[in-house]
Amino acid sequence: MQVCHSIAEIKAEINRHFLTQSIGFVPTMGALHDGHLSLIQSAKQENGLTVCSIFVNPTQFNNAEDLLKYPRTVEKDLEMLSQAGCDIVFLPSEGEMYPAPLSLSIHFGHLETILEGAHRIGHFKGVGVVVAKLLNIVKPTHTYFGQKDLQQFLIIKQLVSQLNFETKLRCCPIVREKDGLAMSSRNIRLSEKERQIAPKIYEALLLAYAKIKSGESLKNAQNAAITLLNDFGVFEVEYLEIVNADDLSPANTTNLAICTAVTLGSIRLIDNILINL
Repeated sequence: MQVCHSIAEIKAEINRHFLTQSIGFVPTMGALHDGHLSLIQSAKQENGLTVCSIFVNPTQFNNAEDLLKYPRTVEKDLEMLSQAGCDIVFLPSEGEMYPAPLSLSIHFGHLETILEGAHRIGHFKGVGVVVAKLLNIVKPTHTYFGQKDLQQFLIIKQLVSQLNFETKLRCCPIVREKDGLAMSSRNIRLSEKERQIAPKIYEALLLAYAKIKSGESLKNAQNAAITLLNDFGVFEVEYLEIVNADDLSPANTTNLAICTAVTLGSIRLIDNILINL
């Protein structure tokens, strides 16, 4: 496995393979878990060359404390990627990615004003810029993201379409712990007690899912899920919404998503379930 720290280095390494092999790319912020490794496996199955980036992007954090506390486990990450069969890792510094203060901004219309966008002002502008830079650097054939960050995937889908990137996007299913908790780099920051109760987030989504499938109204399903979480007295529900899965607009189709963000202790966790009625 080749580890590249500069843009020039990874471009040169990729160019050695580009004409003969398709490139599968998995962008990450590190603190890897089995969810990330499932993306690596998907990339390996579909491409001749698998590339992963590890970069904690400062421009997508609207909370300085959250950036400071974001877990960084580079040595462990590299070992996991090597064992998973990743071919190239791009591990740039902040100075390499942003040699000068960022002076441009990308807007995503409706998608950046709702759900995550409403609670993390400016977050998706930072995501858009760093993903655009990474796609320009790696020029992947296919790029892989996890469904857990559904809104992020839809933002990137808009970015790729409107800026004519040639990569084909893949949205891969959420990987969960045995108790249902969606795998996340933030899970390692949960206390033992918080970790024990965190799976109730998924339980609330399943409750809403069951009620919708049984014919109850979307509002009743939403209220039941929120009530379940509130009854524990430890969750702060930022939002739990039932929306169209393709653009997160108010639900009016048969292809829906139940999306939520909750704070448990000081840790903010997101999750979602897709529904096809």
